[in-house]
Amino acid sequence: MLSFQDFFAACTGFWTTERTYHSTLNGEVERSYTEFRVSSLTAAEKQQILAVPSSDATAQTTGIGAVKLADDDTRCPGFAIAFDTRSEKGEQVSMRLKALFVPDTLIQTPPPLDMPPPPLAAQVVAAATETIQGFYLRDEGYSEAGAIAGRFTYQPTRQTLEMTTYYRRSVAVDQMRIIAPDLRLRTIVTYQRPATNEPPSIIDLVGFGVERKSA
Repeated sequence: MLSFQDFFAACTGFWTTERTYHSTLNGEVERSYTEFRVSSLTAAEKQQILAVPSSDATAQTTGIGAVKLADDDTRCPGFAIAFDTRSEKGEQVSMRLKALFVPDTLIQTPPPLDMPPPPLAAQVVAAATETIQGFYLRDEGYSEAGAIAGRFTYQPTRQTLEMTTYYRRSVAVDQMRIIAPDLRLRTIVTYQRPATNEPPSIIDLVGFGVERKSA
C-alpha cells in the first residue's frame, strides 16, 4: 500500500501509454500514443502555484492561498508533467504543466465551493477515514487555457488517485491506479457541465489505457 506521498514518488519518471477514446454521443473511437516525463516539484514551485489564481476564481475563495509550505512542503505533493501525444490520425499535441495537491486538512477555513456536486461515479463516502480529499491546482488546464482548480481523492489501499476538474463547459474525472511499480491503469470520463447545481450526468467522452514506466 502506497502512502499519499509515496504514490507521487512512484509517479515520477518516464511513462508511455496507448489510450482508446470513445465518443459516447456519436459512436466514434480514436486511439493515441503518449509519452510522459514526470518530476517532483520543489518547495518554491509549489508556493508559486499557490499564488496563481484559478481561471474561475475557485482557488481565490477557498483559503488555499493561505497555506504555507516552508515548514513541511511534503504534505502537499505535486509534479511537473511534460507529455507528447500522437493520435492515430497523425495529430500531435505537446504540453507542459505543474500540479499541486493540497489536502483539506491543511486549509484553514472551510471553502465555500463554487462547484456543482461531482458525478455520481466520482462521489466518495465522507466517513471513509482512509480516503484523503482536497484541492488540486494546475498552472494550466487541458481543455481550457489558464490555471485551474479541481478536487481530488486518494485511496491508499487501492493506490488510486482521482481528480475531478470543473471547466466552464465540462467536468472531467481522471483516475490513476498503480497496480505494479511500473504499471498503472488510467481512465478519463468527460461530462457536460450542467447549467444547474446538480451532478453531471451526460457523458461526452470515455478514455482508458495502460501506462508503463520505463527504467
